[in-house]
Amino acid sequence: MPQVDTHCPYCALQCGMSLDGARVTPRDFPVNAGGLCQKGWTSGSLLTSPKRLTTPLLRVNGALEPVSWDFALDFVARKLRETQEAHGPDGVAIFGGGGLTNEKAYLLGKFARVALGTSQIDYNGRFCMSSAAAAGIKAFGADRGMPFPVTDLKQADVVLLAGANPAETMPPFTQHLRGTDLIVVDPRRTPTAELASLHLAPAPGTDLALALGILHAVVEGGHLDRSYVDERTSGFEDMWRIVASWWPERAERVTGVSAADMRLAAAKLATARNAYILTARGTEQHATGTATVGAWINLALSLGLPGRKGSGYGCLTGQGNGQGGREHGQKADQLPGYRKLDDPAAREYVAGVWGVDPESLPGPGRSASELLEALGQDGGPKALMVFGSNVVVSAPRSQRVQDRLSSLDFLVVADFVLSETAAMADVVLPVTQWAEEDGTLTNLEGRVLLRRKALTPPPGVRSDLDVLHGLAERLGQPDGRFPTDAETVFEELRIASKGGVADYSGVSYDRLRAGEALHWPVPADDHPGTPRMFLDAFAHPDGRARFVPVEHTGPAELPDEDFPLQATTGRVLQHYQSGAQTRLVQELNDVVPEAFVEVHPDTAKRAGLEEGDRAVVRSRRGETVAKVRFAQSLQPDLVFLPFHFPGEQRANLFTNPALDPVSRMPEFKVCAVSLSTVDGAA
Repeated sequence: MPQVDTHCPYCALQCGMSLDGARVTPRDFPVNAGGLCQKGWTSGSLLTSPKRLTTPLLRVNGALEPVSWDFALDFVARKLRETQEAHGPDGVAIFGGGGLTNEKAYLLGKFARVALGTSQIDYNGRFCMSSAAAAGIKAFGADRGMPFPVTDLKQADVVLLAGANPAETMPPFTQHLRGTDLIVVDPRRTPTAELASLHLAPAPGTDLALALGILHAVVEGGHLDRSYVDERTSGFEDMWRIVASWWPERAERVTGVSAADMRLAAAKLATARNAYILTARGTEQHATGTATVGAWINLALSLGLPGRKGSGYGCLTGQGNGQGGREHGQKADQLPGYRKLDDPAAREYVAGVWGVDPESLPGPGRSASELLEALGQDGGPKALMVFGSNVVVSAPRSQRVQDRLSSLDFLVVADFVLSETAAMADVVLPVTQWAEEDGTLTNLEGRVLLRRKALTPPPGVRSDLDVLHGLAERLGQPDGRFPTDAETVFEELRIASKGGVADYSGVSYDRLRAGEALHWPVPADDHPGTPRMFLDAFAHPDGRARFVPVEHTGPAELPDEDFPLQATTGRVLQHYQSGAQTRLVQELNDVVPEAFVEVHPDTAKRAGLEEGDRAVVRSRRGETVAKVRFAQSLQPDLVFLPFHFPGEQRANLFTNPALDPVSRMPEFKVCAVSLSTVDGAA
């Protein structure tokens, strides 16, 4: 095939690149301006990986054996029918992924609710952006991670990054921060923090208290944008009743960040002509994640930043289609267009598009963590289908998740490699990967992108759309209800999203092929898109943003005598998510081939450990084995581990599954642990 302009398969920047066969060339696209990170440069290696699956696999006498597609789909459909006959519609569950294209996410939600009639569907984006989404909807009435183009950041005087490390997680993003006065909030001295003029390092789980302290300093210093608050917001007084008691000195005692630095951060933001506050996983992945993000939004509102060109609040989406993936129906409580499943009008409209009775659609189901916990239990699903996710590595309390998968009557996984989750399946379905199919994704700034087919998939491989079509037909669905062509699916998605918050009805493949920059909402064929939301009004009925009162409560689990340290998890430059893809790339795996635990030298030595030793990081839930890496800048009571590795190196063996009450986000970012030698002598 000729050289094709497309987009990177990894993070939500969706950097522009060209493919000539498996050879990658960066191209000049706004978010990356001709740059790529190591993962992007080496992404072509995935296309020729010898680990590639090319035939369906069926478990026979404990081993996975190759079978034909017809046999595999017949077998899966029969098992799904039998399970639902025995246990009802919710006896079957579906787990999706934030890397699936919009077309796949849309059709997966439709398949669950129409072909299966199950309410049991959620996806791994629940682990990534659900807290920011919930906070954004509360404050603004709509959730679009960054409601402005990434390139706007270049005009900023000051940018505050809270819980974000883009220098490692999405390196091309950092070019948009050059020339800005950068404030970074992170317990670790990350490569991003090294770029900052001011690094605020709160104790893990105290970000909310820090935001309250800075907001107090804004008001105390006379920096409140009173005219903006009066004209464009509501709820300030209720919010202030809590913040009034969080003077910086009190916040210092909780966070460890000096009151002087809080006042300095407040002054920098308040005196800037243009300023942005951006949050990411470090603020969200807590049992108080929604409230924590809400506190940073309150700070932004007090300064008059959101809905003003040149300034604003935004969240850095992580997964490649983390934005679009949650807009079109694979979340437990949503229908296409970011409609709510429990809204009668939304149900009636979408059911009309699908040609079914609104009463036939199930209601909201369990969130991701609760769905995984219910697997195989009384009243829980007995069969599970997984698309685009590797929950054995990525889910909290992963050994428990592995046990729940083992308890299922039937597990089906669609993937292009034998991930740790696929290796447990009764049936594995080999599907196309990113460069072998057309499809759209929505990047972190709400821009809908066309990722084009650049290669013919290997013989024996089918797309996820083909899989859903084949199963739907076998389950008795009418011909044509589940198309296999991505553009045909997108045309239906356009109609299904029309009038919703995330309205794609004016987006078309033709417009995307022509190179138009279309940020949703795009409510008509001749609409130019909405690169900057909220300039005239916020999405609440009265047009005002909401201050939401939030209070600091701290981590769900505190250190004690048995578990005296705190652990946090995150990514490294060379790997992505569960590592199922990047661990197959030689150049990346050679640099970081195994898990490590980053620890202050003094802390390590008290545990009897030297750099390079293998250590056990243990919590109340489980333990992980990792190689010791010294970090002089790390707080003495903190350890850090990446979460990309399988087996005994899984960081999620020890993480805390405590859930945010609103978003149902697990507390990945902090838990109490101990550190010891492998033989437990320390």
